[in-house]
Amino acid sequence: MRSHLTKRNLLLGAGGTVAALAGGAAYVLSELDGEHADYTAPETQPMLTTRGRLGGDAANGGDDGSNDDSNTPTVATEGEWSFADADELVLFVHGFDTGPQAARDQTYTLDVGLNEYRSLPVAGYSWVSDGEWADAKAVADANAEPLAGWLGQWAAEDGRPIHLIGYSLGARVVCAALAELETSERADPLASVSLLGGAIPSDSVERDGEYGDAIAALDAPVTNFYSRRDRVLGWVYRFSDRTTAVGSGGIDDPAAAPDGYQDIDVTELVADHYSYFEPEEGCLSRVVETLD
Repeated sequence: MRSHLTKRNLLLGAGGTVAALAGGAAYVLSELDGEHADYTAPETQPMLTTRGRLGGDAANGGDDGSNDDSNTPTVATEGEWSFADADELVLFVHGFDTGPQAARDQTYTLDVGLNEYRSLPVAGYSWVSDGEWADAKAVADANAEPLAGWLGQWAAEDGRPIHLIGYSLGARVVCAALAELETSERADPLASVSLLGGAIPSDSVERDGEYGDAIAALDAPVTNFYSRRDRVLGWVYRFSDRTTAVGSGGIDDPAAAPDGYQDIDVTELVADHYSYFEPEEGCLSRVVETLD
């Protein structure tokens, strides 16, 4: 683990509150050592990336070699983007503390797991989240316009429906992009939006919350899959951000849910923060039910 504010230090730096719980702190620290399934993506894995393309400082991705050239496309494609036989596709947005290779591998892991239930091509959206927590949240917000812009371009040039999936802090990227789509009045190709273990406040998806208007304006369902066994969100996020996460218990006030939003409790299926989209476990069987 890094010495700055990564997943482990989110807990250690939370004002000592969790550390005071002694055995509880050790238990949660063990949760932070969890890993995703050991799948390695092929070179052909289709990816979008904004790494090194959003500007010059750490808050927007410059820490990995940014390019300030205005002629450089903000979103680049990698891998094989040939979906001639597909009527629709999935776009996966990874979460916090995820490097370029891990982003590819997680996308491929979702692809493997999803194909147990439904054959859909899966592409990934790779962004600079492998830094300090505060910077990663700022980068997530900075990715709203690039992702919304790409979705608008896809709608204009291709038009096939996209199922957008945001995992962990990737839920912030996704919801910020929905807000950008709503305010810019861009056309979009979205058929559904799924949040898996979303690391955003539980009141941000309410009608009067940060993303409420964007969710209500979207002509597609937004489904939040949460697990009360997600200790990373239930403990670490709660104490680092001083609020509850939508991925650990759903919307704060169910009566304030915007049109098109629903919570699905997958506590019985998802044992920890790393299992939402794992093959042969996790909640992909429930996710697939919402994609129609």
